[in-house]
Amino acid sequence: MPLHALTEVCHWDKTKAYNGYTLFAAVGTSYLIDMEGKVVHTWSIGNNPCLLSNGNFLDAVRDDPQHNQGWRELDWDGNVVWEYFETRKNYAPHHDWIKAYNPKLKEMTFMYIANKSVSQEEAIAAGCDPQKGPYDGAQMDVIVEVDMKGNIIWEWQFIDHIVQDFDSVKPNYIGKGKTFADYPGRININLPGRPLRPDWLHCNSMDYNPKLDHIVTNSVQGEFYVIDHGNTFIPGDPKGSIALAAGKKGDFIYRFGDPARYGQGNPPSVLEDWTASTTGHKQIGGSHDIQWIESGLAGEGNFLIFNNAQYLFERTPQSYIFEINPFLDAQKNDTGRYVNPPDAGYYVWKSDLARDTHKEPKQMSNQIVWIYGTMCTTAFFSHIGSGCQRLPNGNTFICADTEGTLFEIDRDGQLVWEYINPVTRSFGVLDVITDCMPMTNQVFRAFRYGPDHPAFAGKNLEAKSTITGRNPNYTTSLRKLVREPRKEGPK
Repeated sequence: MPLHALTEVCHWDKTKAYNGYTLFAAVGTSYLIDMEGKVVHTWSIGNNPCLLSNGNFLDAVRDDPQHNQGWRELDWDGNVVWEYFETRKNYAPHHDWIKAYNPKLKEMTFMYIANKSVSQEEAIAAGCDPQKGPYDGAQMDVIVEVDMKGNIIWEWQFIDHIVQDFDSVKPNYIGKGKTFADYPGRININLPGRPLRPDWLHCNSMDYNPKLDHIVTNSVQGEFYVIDHGNTFIPGDPKGSIALAAGKKGDFIYRFGDPARYGQGNPPSVLEDWTASTTGHKQIGGSHDIQWIESGLAGEGNFLIFNNAQYLFERTPQSYIFEINPFLDAQKNDTGRYVNPPDAGYYVWKSDLARDTHKEPKQMSNQIVWIYGTMCTTAFFSHIGSGCQRLPNGNTFICADTEGTLFEIDRDGQLVWEYINPVTRSFGVLDVITDCMPMTNQVFRAFRYGPDHPAFAGKNLEAKSTITGRNPNYTTSLRKLVREPRKEGPK
């Protein structure tokens, strides 16, 4: 962010932007604003809000993505129409959730991420190296599904899908003559340098694909995992469903981001003279908001993710948006099935801006079909949080959490709308943001909704004032943000 910047809408190209309403949360309040930044509606809870297909509003009751005990679904007027609270003491919900239609149950259900406590005894029984302990306080992520009555009907746990090479008498031992490379569907519980501990994987986002009946969840450490929900869910049989999810049918059917974690790629490393490094085959790190691009949108069926690019050890780091087609093979043919990324191969990415940014060449997956990044490496760098969304007109809407910046770009990476959140926890509502600590005006995630969204049917959408009360002060001049590589995408 500049050392001095006006807040709220600072750019709007009316001919190219997707006209609609933007929803975001700040300091415990959720705001719905129009394209000029004028407030259309607010809700009195604000964490990671979204509007549902039934027209209601859904969010966690606590203003903290890392600690959520419950959620509420509200109508337009803020009345509670549904709520659910996790009451099990060894479960700690956090970060993300989704309400979706379960095609086997033929009903709407609610899914969420939680950390589940792992005791010292459970950790040793799972094959953890005792010398790397103690493991008291350790946690591993789970995904829980409940019906609209609050009954747990399915649950998937990482601890059921681990492998280890430490204790040969345990059933999850890799086996004689085998390596972790033989188990892409499982995770090494004794990851080098990262023994089991509280919030071990820190899964910060999830999505559900009703067509495939698959779930994807992203770990901030640098991988996302696809799970076969449909093949592990039995309608009317929660116990049987949980057992299936714990078995081989619940192993990852696809994973992307860091193949060195399962012995099929090279890790990042610092080079011999200490002034340069390589990212190895690691593709993402610190990433957030994994999702499938919805049907009918450009790139439908592909993954979209905000790659914060932490833990990549780039000589000059920056954040990116990645679009990934998991079905591509080494010839870039769409196989219609998941292809293990190392099998799809890599190309050498050389930045056009290497002279001015000191970017090093790096190995990039052939499954990455589109990248967005700015010429200025810090223009939307965010070390935490953040999100992205493909819009009906083909544009991409982006939320950079660290400095509360929301913006929309077209397919060529040109900026068409930009907004800076004026709401801060420490300083109140600001007309101008000056040099300050990161997260001062943070926005964890944001969404753009078209005027035809069910939530708006029959509602008064008359715009009020902006949050600051200042008249909109945007410009129609074009500020260019150029992504890399160019329009044709990755080579």
